[in-house]
Amino acid sequence: MKSSDNTVQGELIYGAHAIAELLRAKRRRIVSIYTTKPLPQGWERIKPYLPEKLPQIQYVSKNVLDKMVGTTDHNGVVAWVTQFKYQTKPFNPADKKFILLIDGVQDVRNVGAILRSAYCTGVQGVVLCKKGSSLLTAAAFKASAGLAEYLDIYVAPSASHAAQELASAGYNLYMAMLEGKNAYDVEYKAPMCLVIGNEATGISKNIQSLGQKITLPQRRPDVSYNASVAAGILLSLVSTKAKILEGLK
Repeated sequence: MKSSDNTVQGELIYGAHAIAELLRAKRRRIVSIYTTKPLPQGWERIKPYLPEKLPQIQYVSKNVLDKMVGTTDHNGVVAWVTQFKYQTKPFNPADKKFILLIDGVQDVRNVGAILRSAYCTGVQGVVLCKKGSSLLTAAAFKASAGLAEYLDIYVAPSASHAAQELASAGYNLYMAMLEGKNAYDVEYKAPMCLVIGNEATGISKNIQSLGQKITLPQRRPDVSYNASVAAGILLSLVSTKAKILEGLK
């Protein structure tokens, strides 16, 4: 997809938090911003991070913004930005000791929420999968509150390919699923990878034997946490027990 001037390869993102974090991270460039007059309340969040040389700002109606991104959840601000740069090589356990593999999660809001938790808990790399999973869409980026911008993300062909690659590289895989060991009793060993599956089918059966099964205690065996909630709890737990955040300070 190209911008309206047919010169810059890029993509649309939306939401005040998402755009502010993209500007703050300085990993990629905003080509143009679309917003309303009067300026929306969210503009005050974006304003401190705007560069001295402002990107092109175009004032349009809210209805135009709705049509541009296919949702009303844009806080009155949409931006055309250069494309997100995924990692081109698998992660190396020598320098990425705490990573996350997302297997089969198709709800973009769940993916975004998981990425938000990943950043907050010190995850150093995320593996997404082309097969059966959502990638980093504008909606996922919005759901991450823009914090996905700071993450190193690698896209594997499938969860099976990714898990085998990670296990061969020396990562200890911890599979979040039912009927595993109580997650609070596990001694997590680096380099490690937490694997999160979807709510319907869980982690792919063909990779479950490649790691240790861990389970969050819950009130009844016939219910389960939302995927992003479970991921947030486990990421915080693993990070705390392995003292990940202490090492990043």
